[in-house]
Amino acid sequence: QVQLVESGGGLVQAGGSLRLSCAASGGIVSRYTMTWFRQAPGKEREFVTGISRYGGQYWSDSVKGRFTISRDNVKNLVYLQMNTLKSEDTAVYYCAARDGILKTDVGAMGVWGQGTQVTVSS
Repeated sequence: QVQLVESGGGLVQAGGSLRLSCAASGGIVSRYTMTWFRQAPGKEREFVTGISRYGGQYWSDSVKGRFTISRDNVKNLVYLQMNTLKSEDTAVYYCAARDGILKTDVGAMGVWGQGTQVTVSS
């Protein structure tokens, strides 16, 4: 059974950086499209960034140029490097995976992690 476990969340000041990690079981990191979503209080879960099995990447406009997704196929880890953080980045961040092309809709994901809280203080 495939599992995803996020870590690295916490409290950071605006303008700071944070790196999230997603540990995946089953060796899926190299075979699946890996994606990060986030959900702020009172809002719907939204796409942040994703990386396909072939390395293609896509970002939401709100994080483009500030967030970077990467993966380590040997360690089965996916990272989300977040720089120049803003208060509006405050949310629970979720790692998700799907066996297929990169998509941005929540319903297309096959596996979800439990999420990790990121709080940006202004």
